Amino acid sequence: MNPQALIDGLISGSTIGLGAIGLTLAYSILRFANFTHGDFLAWGAYFTLTIAGLLGGLLTGLGAPVYPFSFGWGLPLAVLGGATLTVLLALGLDKVLFGRLRARGADAIIVVMASFGASMALRSLLEFIYTAKPAYFTNALQIAKPLGLGMRATPDQLLVIGLTGVLVLGLHLLVTRSATGRAMRAVSESLSLAGVYGIDVGQVIRITWIIGAGLACIAGVMAGLLVQIRPYMGFDLLLPLFAAAILGGIGSIPGAMLGGLIIGLAEASAVQIIGAEWRAAVSFIILVAVLMLRPQGLFGQKAA
Repeated sequence: MNPQALIDGLISGSTIGLGAIGLTLAYSILRFANFTHGDFLAWGAYFTLTIAGLLGGLLTGLGAPVYPFSFGWGLPLAVLGGATLTVLLALGLDKVLFGRLRARGADAIIVVMASFGASMALRSLLEFIYTAKPAYFTNALQIAKPLGLGMRATPDQLLVIGLTGVLVLGLHLLVTRSATGRAMRAVSESLSLAGVYGIDVGQVIRITWIIGAGLACIAGVMAGLLVQIRPYMGFDLLLPLFAAAILGGIGSIPGAMLGGLIIGLAEASAVQIIGAEWRAAVSFIILVAVLMLRPQGLFGQKAA
């Protein structure tokens, strides 16, 4: 197998793992499979693209690429705005839809179907606003640099891997070494008992949406920066995201990241060995295998 598959898998897995963290948090705390999460990636990418365009129009210097990357200072600033808008979208959706279903004590399957319907609506609205034509954050050409052992990567790709590592480490420290993280872990164990012990469950739910939507936006921007952005990009990533979250173990942030890297490496290897047409099937095969052999995932615990 070509060693280049390793770096390709790490790049793809970084985006998948970062997006899977929001899914695993939503499932462990909110108790449902959130199909809208993939659309948060797409909306975050388009929000960021729109803000970057506005900043570039106001201050032309912000759009000039900063060596060695293909983008200027306007993109990092736009990510902050895009993440904020994506968080507001997620909180608004929870307020008008999921929050009301929770208040009524709706069954999990009802919430899941509601998220599926909301996902279709968000995707269609995004396509209506921006059209189905692909868009790009930058048109600058980058040359892949040799890394040794026959592997090559562009500065943008290396930045994606490094930034993912920093974000995952920071989030892991937040969850394991802060009062907020302890509250999140308590709610994930038992929502009712957490409320009895004085934990503000509503606040924990809002924090979960904020973290998940913010990371989804960054993952969407990463995917768009390396390839392109389309209204259906989140839908295309949804199966790999679920596969990574389940493979790593629901509720485990390092597990979601490791699951994403495994999925990314498996997809890159499949492209090298059997062809690109089988890439989409890899996530499904891994997902089925995990559900059959180890349903709790790599870092999950068996249900009592």
